[in-house]
Amino acid sequence: MGETWDVMTVTWTSGYNINEAVPLVEWERTGGTTMQSPAGTFTYTRNHMCGAPARTVGWRDPGFIHTSFLKDLWPNTVYTYRMGHILSDGSYVWSKKFKFKSPPVPGESSLQRVVIFGDMGKGERDGSNEYADYQPGALNTTDQLIKDIDNIDAVFLIGDLPYANGYVSQWDQFTAQVEPIASAVPFMVASGNHERDAPDSGSFYANNDSGGECGVPAETTFYVPAKNRAKFWYSTDYGMFHFCIADTEHDWRAGTEQYRFLEECLASVNRHKQPWLIFAGHRPLGYSSNKWFGKEGSFEEPMGRDDLQRLWQKYRVDIAFWGHVHNYERTCPIYQNQCVKSNDETSHYSGVVNGTIHVVAGGGGSHLNEFSPLKTVWSIYRDYDFGFVKLTAYNHSYLKFEYKKSSDGRVYDSFTLSRDYKDVLSCVHDSCAPYTLAS
Repeated sequence: MGETWDVMTVTWTSGYNINEAVPLVEWERTGGTTMQSPAGTFTYTRNHMCGAPARTVGWRDPGFIHTSFLKDLWPNTVYTYRMGHILSDGSYVWSKKFKFKSPPVPGESSLQRVVIFGDMGKGERDGSNEYADYQPGALNTTDQLIKDIDNIDAVFLIGDLPYANGYVSQWDQFTAQVEPIASAVPFMVASGNHERDAPDSGSFYANNDSGGECGVPAETTFYVPAKNRAKFWYSTDYGMFHFCIADTEHDWRAGTEQYRFLEECLASVNRHKQPWLIFAGHRPLGYSSNKWFGKEGSFEEPMGRDDLQRLWQKYRVDIAFWGHVHNYERTCPIYQNQCVKSNDETSHYSGVVNGTIHVVAGGGGSHLNEFSPLKTVWSIYRDYDFGFVKLTAYNHSYLKFEYKKSSDGRVYDSFTLSRDYKDVLSCVHDSCAPYTLAS
């Protein structure tokens, strides 16, 4: 999706530089005029990489990456499109045709279905060995989404995309794997440690989880409506949903540039029009019963919720999604380590928004992570398996949440939210609007 609801971006890779062929997208709605939109041409070189193996044995020329913006779309409309190039002799070369449905106007009430998960990776279709067998669930997740693509309106992959880890050719393998999804619905991404982290590169974490990529392939391959894609935080809308996407590989604490952006993102939404406010990032800045967090005693990414929980509470965030931990877990609506709803109330929540539900959905494909043996009081459901979450907004008052396993696509955990606009406005702990008794 583009910077506004009526823009869709199309990105593809070719071997044509801008001086060899002119890239474009040809597109139309049924019964409408055929349009052509130009595309920009981008690439990156070995010198853009921050270290090994991306600068050394992992380097491979990525070719040329083209991005086009299809503008002034009609809402809820099916468009056909194809990518092409005008060659130097004036002839055209074309891709096959694809289809997508344009987003609704922000605030518009219609059936809206969004899938969210993290840590996908890639697999080998021909049965050959995948390096380190690191992402054994990737193809199952991919195939379930393809199978259900007619019942999905948008997909958010919240970090750790191909796990290329500095072996640049694996970005092509990953984009080919997700093409049946990303060509049909908006495919939005967040930045994870395996995309961004490299020593002395400006990342908040000084390890080399990206294998020297330091975010460059991710920023070039996937468009997101960020002011600066090197800083991968952004906001986006889909109908009744408003999304604030954090970049957990850059400092998020109070006083930082990102913190100011996140508060602005949360404060900007009109909950009368967009009642469903979603926060997402890669590392669990909220709550997770993962084994290594348990050993640290924090049950979160260190320093994660120290400052952000004030924003989640102040602006009444409905659900916060996290990846990084390769399993599934859902919490109760929670604030400051305390469940704010009865523990008997786990399948349906209604009324006043007085806490945020935190969901770890990091089972997109990468090897699974164990839970802590300690039973946290706020953990409602845990699953040591591969899967993804699907949100279905029926209207401004009713939302359904489903967790599905990648192995069979069946629902294993679910709940519903129902409320009225006045419930979002009501005064709750640490979130009361000032008022005066003057008349």
